This record gives sequence, C-alpha cells and structure tokens, in this order.
Amino acid sequence: MNRRKFLTILGSAGVASSLGTTLTATKAEAGAHVFPNYDESYGVLHDTTRCIGCRRCEEGCNKANDLPKPDKPFSDLSVTSQRRRTSADAWTVVNKYVVDGKPVFRKLQCFHCNDPACASACFAKCFSKLPNGVVTYEGSQCVGCRYCMIACPFYVPGFEYDEALDPLVQKCTFCEHRLVEGKLPGCVEACPMDALTFGRRSDLIRIARARINENPGKYVNYIYGEEDAGGTAWMVLAPAKDGKGSPLPQNPIDAGHTLEQMDLNTHLGNRPMGELTYGALGAVPMIVAFWPVLFGGAYAITKRREAMAKQAQDAVVKEAHEDVVAAVDAAVRKLEETEGPGAAERARRAMTEALKAREAEAAHAKHGEDS
Repeated sequence: MNRRKFLTILGSAGVASSLGTTLTATKAEAGAHVFPNYDESYGVLHDTTRCIGCRRCEEGCNKANDLPKPDKPFSDLSVTSQRRRTSADAWTVVNKYVVDGKPVFRKLQCFHCNDPACASACFAKCFSKLPNGVVTYEGSQCVGCRYCMIACPFYVPGFEYDEALDPLVQKCTFCEHRLVEGKLPGCVEACPMDALTFGRRSDLIRIARARINENPGKYVNYIYGEEDAGGTAWMVLAPAKDGKGSPLPQNPIDAGHTLEQMDLNTHLGNRPMGELTYGALGAVPMIVAFWPVLFGGAYAITKRREAMAKQAQDAVVKEAHEDVVAAVDAAVRKLEETEGPGAAERARRAMTEALKAREAEAAHAKHGEDS
C-alpha cells in the first residue's frame, strides 16, 4: 500500500480505529507490568569496559546495511569526541565519554525495547516488535509524522530530510536479514574486542551478572536495559566509579553517577514506555478521521448562512425594485392624464434610463468591494 492510498482510506477507517483506540488503551492499562519479557529473544550485551572506540562496529553496520559512507572515514577516531547521535545514514555510532576523569566508549543504536514506544506512537502501524526481539519498521504506509522520533526515550530514529519524494524513518534493524541466515549482526561480527556479546536475552543477563560478581570493583552493579523502560534487547555494562563496585544490588538512581556521565537516562523507570504513549497518541486516528468531518461541517454551516443571507438580500432588493417600478408606473399614469401621452412616454424613458444607470453604479461598487 502506498502513502497516497493509505491517506485516502484513513478517513473511512478512522471510525473503526477510534473505537479500537479505546480498547487498546484499556488493554495497555490492564497489562501494566505483565508485558512480555522476551527472555528467549535475541539481544546484545555491550561491555563498555572492553570497548576501545575503534569504530569497527560502525563500519560493520555500514557495510551490512549498505548505508552511505560517512564524511570522515571510519579510521578517523577523532569523531568519537563529538556528542553524536544516530541518523538516517548512521544507524550506530560510538561516542567517547569522560567518567571520573577516564575515557569510556559507548555504542549507540536502537535498543529494541520489549514494549517499544515508537510502535505505540505510530498510528500507521509501521513498527512491530517481533518474537525474536527485533523492532522492525516497514515504511510503505508511513505518513512522515515522526511521532516515533518524539516517543523514543533514547532519541534513536532518524528521518530522511534530504529525500524529497518519499522520506522514511531509518534506524538499526538488528540486522534481521542476517539473523534469518544464521549470521551475527554486522556490528557484533566486526568488534575485535568482544565488547559486544550476542545471544538470548536471558543468557546475556546471566553473563552480565557473572561478570559483575567475578570482577568486584570493575563494574557498576547494574545492568542497564534489564528493566529500564520496561526492558530492552540491547543492554549495557558500565565501569564502576574509581574501580569501586558495590557488592549490593543497585537501582539506576544509585548507579546514576556513572550512567549519566555516559549519557544513559536513569529516570525512565521500569514501566514500558508503550504504556505511556498508547493513551496520548492512540487517539490520533480518531482525530485524523473526525476533525475533517468537524471542520467540513463548520464550513458547510458557514456557506449555508452566507447563502441564506444572500437570498434575504436578493429578496429585499427585488421587493424594493418592484416598489420603484410601481411608483414609476403610477407617476407616468398621472402625468399622462395631465400632460398627454407624449409627455408620459418621455418621462417613462427618462426614469428607466436613470434606474439602469443607478443599478450599474451599484453593481460596479459591489464588484470593487468583492475585489
């Protein structure tokens, strides 16, 4: 289905969509904290203590997805010092952060949330969360509203602003085309430091906890993405402050000193972000469907009033014209009785010409007002 066809049928489908909105919002509210954990789906664990900022993952992503080459070659590591974010042409980027005076590198890409906010915000249903953990985007019916970009808590989706004819949203696809072939994601395969571990989400959580327990003081005792925003397929291990890890479980606020220095949002909570957007943005189909009807009705009422006012005005003009004609006839008959038929005919002709001239003048004045 192309975009034009989608917009054409959107209005007729709006009634059903608006009814479905209420059901969806109710379902989301009732399903709070019972969302699928996708424990057996795929995921990636990013161990930032192993990352050296080589940008090999960026290059691997670029090749695997046939993306445009960057302005600066992947061998130029100076770009990691800039606070970059993903875009339509760069689905993964590596940034350098300074944590307690030490450089730390972190890879940014779509987190492939368990309950993605982008999917709940998209009334065109372009996003889907698959059982294997991948959050997909299918843009054939995308209308370019970019609500997904606003809803994403990680600011991941990029938009093809330079594409004039059919701009689409672009983001990391988890290299799903490679997964179905039994291959690793391009970034994971390219990493030379084993900083990216691919596997089942439940296994990755066990691996992360084992690393924390077996290396006291090396890691913040918190797995970012295990529960943040309802849980994500991509998770992050961060270095402990000054090499002093906590032996006790930490929440994201306690670990926030390090995580926030790495630009990881520690205030998302563990509630799925989709639950927060279903109610607010789920009403969009109803608005799209009924606002044209509402404004169309208001326009029709206005035009009706204008037509009625014109009819009333025409009636008054007609009545006045008939009164004038009657008065002229009465005057001519009186003149004919007193002055004769010739005088009466001359008077009738003069009055008729005067009336025509007056009507022409009034019509010209009205035309000037309309202009």
